[in-house]
Amino acid sequence: MSTVTLIGARLADSGVEFVYEGESSACEGCPYRSQCLNLTDGVKYQVTDVRQNAQTLDCAVHDEGVRAVEVEAVGVRANVPSRQAYAGSKVELAGPCPHTDCPSHELCEPDGASLDGEHRIAEVVGDPPHEYCHLDRDLTMVEFAPDEDA
Repeated sequence: MSTVTLIGARLADSGVEFVYEGESSACEGCPYRSQCLNLTDGVKYQVTDVRQNAQTLDCAVHDEGVRAVEVEAVGVRANVPSRQAYAGSKVELAGPCPHTDCPSHELCEPDGASLDGEHRIAEVVGDPPHEYCHLDRDLTMVEFAPDEDA
């Protein structure tokens, strides 16, 4: 189900994905707060439609203002311990990784999936993009289901 919200005009294109990071201190006193701050912190969203003929509104956070769009929560790709990688199961991420140059780093610490929470696996994708894990973890790439609370 989609939600109407306001996002920065630079992001207001169909298909753009972003992780909602919550309120900025610059939002205080803004008349559009209730229309902008209606998403769930830390959840990954995709713009599904840009409202046509809508005004671009001034914003203290976004230099080109904000536009009305429809968004939906989307799944997140991640690496999880292989022994727990089953579609439909709930799993936690393996934990932080200091190897930022690894091709799997953004899957081991994915935007939109907290390191300390459980996530439901929608699909097992397969082998991760790295040849070996520097932390000697046996990992499988999965797609987490969209956050049900979003």
